[in-house]
Amino acid sequence: MPVHTRIRPFNTKETYPEQKLNNDLCQAVVARGATVFVRGQIAQDLDTRESLHIGDAGAQARKAMENIKMLLEEAGSDLSHICRVVVYLIDIRYREAVYTEMGKYLKGVFPVSTGLVVSALARPEWLVEIEATAVIPDEA
Repeated sequence: MPVHTRIRPFNTKETYPEQKLNNDLCQAVVARGATVFVRGQIAQDLDTRESLHIGDAGAQARKAMENIKMLLEEAGSDLSHICRVVVYLIDIRYREAVYTEMGKYLKGVFPVSTGLVVSALARPEWLVEIEATAVIPDEA
């Protein structure tokens, strides 16, 4: 029995061929288990609080996803249990680089996803912020 029910899964390569992306998403997720809300992650070392990859949106997205992976594992979950991601970009031109990196971590997961372009994030060197909602599955 699947842990989560993915409703209307799709791949962006087929749905939006003009975007040149290859991300597995879906329209809705019915989740079972305890919920984990991961605050928006940026390219920051969580131990030293140092901002990393200044000026490189793709590398910032990769570090944000590494942080999300680490935090989910600390909470007793993992990337496969992500149900929702929200991506904040300060410039639409970063979209392809950010979604390409994020998609590597979410291959086969099919979360729901919302992307927003905002005027700024909390620090001027941050180009992207990614938040995630996941579940901790019940023990089988």
